[in-house]
Formats: sequence, structure tokens, C-alpha cells
Amino acid sequence: MATQSLSSLLQRTSIDDHEEFLRSSNAALAKSKSDIQAQHVKVVALLKLDRYEDCLRVFEEGGDALKKRAALEYAYVLYKTANLDEAIEVASQVVNNRGARHLEAQATYRAEKFRRAADLYEELTKDETALANEENDLRINAWAVDAQLQWKGYPDYVRHNRPTRDDLEAFETVYNAACLSIAKGEFSKGEMLLKRAKELCRTSEDLTPEDKAAELLPIAVQQLYVLIRQGKSEEAESVLEEISVNDISELSTKRVALNNITLVRDTTTNPYALYKSLHATPVSVDNDKLFDYQDNIVTGNVHSADLLVQKYDGIIRSTSKALSQASYPSAKPNVNLLSVYNAAAHARGQTGTPALKAILPALERRPKDIGLALTAVQLYVTEGNTTSAITTLEKSLQLLEDSISEQDKEVRFNPGLLGILVSLYKLEGRRVQIRSELAKAAAYWQEHVEAPSSLLRAAAESLLHSSDRSDLTTAGDLFKSLYQKDSQDVFAVAGYVASQATLDHAKVESQVDTLPPIDDLISDVDVNALESAGISPPSSAAAAAAAAIAGARKRTSSDKQGRATKRVRKSRLPKDYDASKTPDPERWLPLRDRSSYRPKGRKGKQRAAERTQGGIVNEKAEESPAPVAQQQKSQGGGGANKKKKKGKR
Repeated sequence: MATQSLSSLLQRTSIDDHEEFLRSSNAALAKSKSDIQAQHVKVVALLKLDRYEDCLRVFEEGGDALKKRAALEYAYVLYKTANLDEAIEVASQVVNNRGARHLEAQATYRAEKFRRAADLYEELTKDETALANEENDLRINAWAVDAQLQWKGYPDYVRHNRPTRDDLEAFETVYNAACLSIAKGEFSKGEMLLKRAKELCRTSEDLTPEDKAAELLPIAVQQLYVLIRQGKSEEAESVLEEISVNDISELSTKRVALNNITLVRDTTTNPYALYKSLHATPVSVDNDKLFDYQDNIVTGNVHSADLLVQKYDGIIRSTSKALSQASYPSAKPNVNLLSVYNAAAHARGQTGTPALKAILPALERRPKDIGLALTAVQLYVTEGNTTSAITTLEKSLQLLEDSISEQDKEVRFNPGLLGILVSLYKLEGRRVQIRSELAKAAAYWQEHVEAPSSLLRAAAESLLHSSDRSDLTTAGDLFKSLYQKDSQDVFAVAGYVASQATLDHAKVESQVDTLPPIDDLISDVDVNALESAGISPPSSAAAAAAAAIAGARKRTSSDKQGRATKRVRKSRLPKDYDASKTPDPERWLPLRDRSSYRPKGRKGKQRAAERTQGGIVNEKAEESPAPVAQQQKSQGGGGANKKKKKGKR
């Protein structure tokens, strides 16, 4: 039978003879399509031959029985075909299988769920019996995850601070440690580690010359980026000679390399050359895609080049199509970046008020488009119109708050978006609005498991300055939740004590003792240096507080009377202004009402005498005043009566 011949083939063939396995399994399936052993052999052979799409079709034809029997292989082919969420789900259901945990961690990493990936790798390191053959690989992957966590903005979850001696022995670990330093902005340290990674790779005895060349290319590409960021153009040119773009097999690395090489070369002076170079970079797909933060930069560079060559209509079409397929509204950078370039294309190279006139109609059509709203806010702030910027952002946020969609609510209370609104409020001194916004955001996030600690800290600190008892109670609850997450958080303990001290001092007496003494906090303060710098100690704490409040309300310069001196611009002063002369105190009165006024002529003197107190009164003029209409007519010049009549003169 076919199944027997397949079994005998498995016993006598080499494990590298995958084509023979595939032919034998196909022959067995031609006689019995439901032969699950032949199906299993076929999917393994296809995986060995890197024919992932064909392997996925076999799984779909084999049904649930095959997927259950070869669950690990099914998860792997899902991972290789970029079905990451399905791969994670299938791998997570495979129990008591260390290979499934590795696969789940790798798929989670590619899905950019780095916090979960870090947890998985930490769990794998706890099994000391299986760690012997995997310790080096786990160390490399753990460093890679930490670098991605730093790039994504989760520095609190990074587990590595500095490489150990064992980490510095393998070029892969050193390279990942360099990436973590670069993500932190420590470019000098990253450059040093990249040089060491190069040296270790070149002197490695485990790699062939071809493998060394392949491994050195991504290191050189990363080194080029570091040198660009540090402004070391000459060194960047020397590294550029080491990079052969055509030899880079990974499309993602090739795309990054071409982008950076284009920016190093002097193509920015010619926007059309820059446009051509950036559009020549290949687009990576499946598991060879760029990470989000990389793709955002490359996409932004491409669209910027489009704007430079005035491809406005093309940008509007491409970004509008992408936005129609994206989630809306969204706080994701890649989605909002499309909105920004869509707005820039509508503005057609204009800035300021003309750009706002072009963008605001689009914002009326898409009021929940956060990228579009933030673009309008930025333009208003640039023009110095902070009030309109606040009104624009508040309008969009209010629509999100009134929505019943949970996605809208999550965007509404996004920490970054809330930070922008709070910053705008600070520019106008709106402390009450700041406290209200932070309190609402804290109330929303307290109902969620993954509440952002930075936002809760800011909200609790803001509410601490309120005199309302309910605000202090809320602040105490927030500080308490922060302390429960991290018992070593001194800020949370101090905040909790401050919030409850006026409400129930007995409740926080035990926590007061855990706070550092005041003497320790001010031990490094040099009082003599402060005094010599011109800072005198206050007589008492109350006097210091009063002086601080009074000083905050006073202006820096004042005249002898204690009033603030107002500076007058030269454009508002008269041409013959002389600062040494005392101005006329009657300069605000009409000329005829000033004491120095002297009328000229007989009629002028007569009118002045009539206005003088005790002068002669014209009774006739007082008794029969002229009608208003006659006065207006006489003042008008009588133009209608001076018209020439036709006929006799």
C-alpha cells in the first residue's frame, strides 16, 4: 500500500531528501486523499522547501484533523505567511511544547506586541534544564525585544540596562545592545557598540565568508544611520563604501539602506532627484516588512519628496484611499501621518492663514480625524492664535466623548492627545480646565487594566492642588493605585500622604515614617552659595509663602509710585517727541479749550468773549435758534441753489 511504502521511505531516506518525501506523499494522497500521515509528511516537506503558500493550502484542504495533528507546523506556516494573530492563537494552544513557546514569542515580536514577547522570553529563561542549549539565543532575542520596547515608547518595561561580559562575547547581542542605546538617543555609545559588533563578526570562526558578509551589511546600515544623526558626514561616506545594496537579501534592510543612502548623498538640492531616489526603494512584504516606527519615517520621506515636486493631487488620492481603509478615528501614528500629508497637499505649499482656509473645510467633513485636527492646531499655534487652537481641538474631542463607541472613547483619552490639550491650556493659564481634563481621563483609565501610569501621576498631582474635598479624595485613590502597582514608588506614597493629611491625618501616620527625612532631601543644598547668589532666607514659612505669592503677581519693573512701567513703542510716539521735556498736561483737551488758546481775528475774539463766563449774552440768538435743517443746508454749501437755469441768463 502507499502508506506502507511511505513508512518504509521515511525509515531509509535522508532527512534532507525533501523532494523525495514530497513525491512519495503526493503518490499516497493520489490513492487516498484522507491519509493524514501522508498529509503531515507533505506539509513538513513543503516547509523544508520554503513553499509556505503551498503548505497553507494543504492545511486548508486537510481540515481540522490535520491542523490538530500538526498544530506546531500549522502555526509556523501561519507565521511565515504573515498571518501573525492566527499563528499566535494556534501556538498558544499547544501545551507542554517549548518549540511552540519560541514560535509564539517570535510571532508576537513580529506583530509588534513587544511587552507580551518580553514576558514569553522571560518565562523561557526560567526553565534551567532546557536553558543550556538556548541561553545564547534567548539572550539575543531578549535584547532585541528591549530595543523595540524603547523605540515604541515603553522604557519602563525594558529589562536590560547595560551589557554584561557574556553579552559582549557575541556580535548579535552586541548589535542588539547597540540598537537599544540608539533607541535611547545614546548615539556615541551605540556607535562604539556597533564597531565592536563588526569586529566580533569579522573574527568569528563559526561563520563562513559569505555569512560574514551577509551579517556585516545590516550592521553597516545601522552604523550609517548613527553617523548621520551625529552629523559625521566624512565617516558616513566611508561607511557608505562598505554597503552594497544589491547584496542585501532582506527587503526591509534594503529599503532602510536606500533611504539613508539617498539622504547622505547631496540629492536634497534637486527635489526631482530626491523624488526619483526615494520612489526607487522596494516595498517589503509579509514577515520582511518594516516595523511601524521605521515605516512611518520612510513613508514621511516619500510624501515629503512628493510635496517638493508638487504632486498634490497624487498625494490626496493615495492618502485618501489609505485613510478610507484605516480605522477611524485612530491615535496610531501611521494613520495620523497620512492625514497630515493629506492636509499639506490640500494646502498646496501654503502656510499660515491661507493653509487654514484650505484645511478647515476638510476638517468639517472629517471632524474626528485626529491628524487633520492636530495639523490645524499647529497652524493656529504658529500664528499665535492659541484660543482658536484650543477650540478646534476641544470640538473634535467633544465629538469623541459624546460617541458610544469604545474606540472613540479610547482615542479621546489618549495620553499623548491629552498632553497636547493640557499644554495648550498651560499657555493660557487655564488651571481649572487642566484639572478637569486630567480628572476625567483618570476616571476613564481607572476602569481599564492597562492604565498609563504617567497619566495617572499627572492627574493625581494636579488634583492635589485643589481645595475641593472630592478632588483630594480622588487624588488619594489615584496615588493608592500607583503604590499598589509599585510599592517602591516614593512619589505615590508622598502624594497619598499629602492628599489625606488634611482629610484624615491618622490614616497616613504610618506612611509618613516611610518617607525620606527632609534633612536627607536638602543635604546637598549649599545654603552659603544660595545666599552669596543673592537669595536671602525668609523670616518664617508664612512670610516666604506670602512673598512668593506677592512676587508672582508683581511685575519685574516698577516706577516710584509702585505702578508698573508701561513701555511705549516708538511708532506710537510723535515725530517731535523729546523725552527730556515735560509733556503738556492739557494735550488731551481740544485746542480751543486749552488755557494757552488765543483766537485770531475779530470774529474769533467775539466768539471767545461769548464763551467766557460773565460775557455778553446774544439774546436774539438764544430766543430764536435756527432750525436744524437750515443749519445743515447752510453748512452743505447750498449746492442745489447754485445750479444754472436753462434759458435766459
